[in-house]
Amino acid sequence: MNGHARLADIAAQAGVSEATVSRVLNGKPGVSAATRQAVMTALDLMGYERPPRLRQRSNGLIGLVTPELDNPIFPAFAQAIEKALTQHGYTPVLCTQLPGGAPEDEFTELLVDRGVSGIVFVSGLHADTTARMDRYTRLTDRGLPIVLVDGYSEHIDAPFISPDDRLAARLAVQHLVDLGHERIGIALGPHRFVPVIRKIEGYKQAMAQLLATSDVDDLIAHSLFSVEGGQAAATQLLARGCTGIVCASDLMALGAIRACRQKGLSVPAEVSVVGFDDSPLIAFTDPPLTTVRKPIGAMASAAVQTLLEEVNGAAPRHVELIFQPELVVRGSTGSGPLVNR
Repeated sequence: MNGHARLADIAAQAGVSEATVSRVLNGKPGVSAATRQAVMTALDLMGYERPPRLRQRSNGLIGLVTPELDNPIFPAFAQAIEKALTQHGYTPVLCTQLPGGAPEDEFTELLVDRGVSGIVFVSGLHADTTARMDRYTRLTDRGLPIVLVDGYSEHIDAPFISPDDRLAARLAVQHLVDLGHERIGIALGPHRFVPVIRKIEGYKQAMAQLLATSDVDDLIAHSLFSVEGGQAAATQLLARGCTGIVCASDLMALGAIRACRQKGLSVPAEVSVVGFDDSPLIAFTDPPLTTVRKPIGAMASAAVQTLLEEVNGAAPRHVELIFQPELVVRGSTGSGPLVNR
């Protein structure tokens, strides 16, 4: 492609004149910051390399440690956090844990050796009530800024970013009660995780307040945070007569729907299923999944803003910022047996 055609393409993409594109690429004055950014964005979108003089100098490296990316909520989180970091001029370094791969502590050591300015941990060992928290206090003691997403410990002097897991469970139960369900079970991951403990608390509160039901232990099923885990947990709950199933993740909810179909039960005609997260593409399942949306964008922005405040000299705070989830009603929930009579 010749230079003139390239200029014309970039100008068309940015919505400016070729002369303006030329001024930006040659570093000439007389172009507004917004127009300059529009040209830079057009360059990036069209796959052109930025001229060396226009490449943004990074303010530093920020580590981002996530669980495996099989669950689509984690890549969505990672993308939102990376986007926010890039907008602030920082370069994200993504470390993804894999079963049998490097543990979180090895990633942390690697990031510290690389001289990162701070680290964001997403659903890490800080969410596990049986894990030792000194792995984090060692970082804060040496003055490294960290932010912990989806989990909480009173022993770590750092900011935490969490969804309101108790409210998430209450929203799901309320929705199923409004539809006429009474036998409502909940499918969760292992009990040792903070979000699981909180969802159980919210579930029990809702069942007591809305249905005057306090004996719900046999309606709580623990398994793995996966499709297979959801299927196993839902199989238990269906055997106990549940017509409504609240799941701790969208993947578990897909497993619950599979369990229903294996038993010849229709979703939502005979059993209603609610997920949690509102992961990408989850609206396109069959049936489209009713779920409780985790506010990923707001949580990611808060995590980056809180971390960078500390990177820029603010004193570390032991604080938990809690974000409100939202019920998203789609096609996997319907009238309960009381309404169908």
